[in-house]
Amino acid sequence: MSTSIETASAKGPKTARGERTRRKLLEAAEREFGANGFHATSIGEITRRAKVALGTFYVYFDSKDEIFRGLVDHMGRTTRSWLAERIGTATNRLEAERLGIELYIDFVRAHRDLYRIVMESQFVAPDAYRAYYETFVEGYRRNLDDAVKRGEISAGDADIRAWALMGMNTYLGLKYGIWDESRSSREIANEAAAMIVEGLRP
Repeated sequence: MSTSIETASAKGPKTARGERTRRKLLEAAEREFGANGFHATSIGEITRRAKVALGTFYVYFDSKDEIFRGLVDHMGRTTRSWLAERIGTATNRLEAERLGIELYIDFVRAHRDLYRIVMESQFVAPDAYRAYYETFVEGYRRNLDDAVKRGEISAGDADIRAWALMGMNTYLGLKYGIWDESRSSREIANEAAAMIVEGLRP
């Protein structure tokens, strides 16, 4: 499986020019897959958008499947890195949850094509799709366990909590990142965070 957008293929470029060409292919694939889906996208369409010869694709990637998987992995790495850099400003775990929802919605709005690629991967590359979420949960569990030790949240099953919280983020991202931008990400995050903190009990 691919490890990042930079190393999405074993066929690594040997020059700076080669790296630029591969980057163009990846960016073109992101646009094509995001707009048209995996099955409706051809390698020819990717190379035309990238403005490179068809044969050039195979210098860097073995197949359409390989470049698609590379983009799924890239979405995960990019999202985790982007969130980690910004959630560090939170003063405790509950604030980190609120801020994380707000930031995630903002991220999805700025990366619609990558989000759609990840959603489609559950059918095209289910192992890559599962790995995408399991990697997220691994870090989430650690953060929740650490927050319990610091006394910031109550004790509980960190695995179940991580999947539940991630599910909330995923579908808030779908609704308010892809389908509906009429409300601010902060307003949405405040409402969702209130449910996390207070629950639904009257």
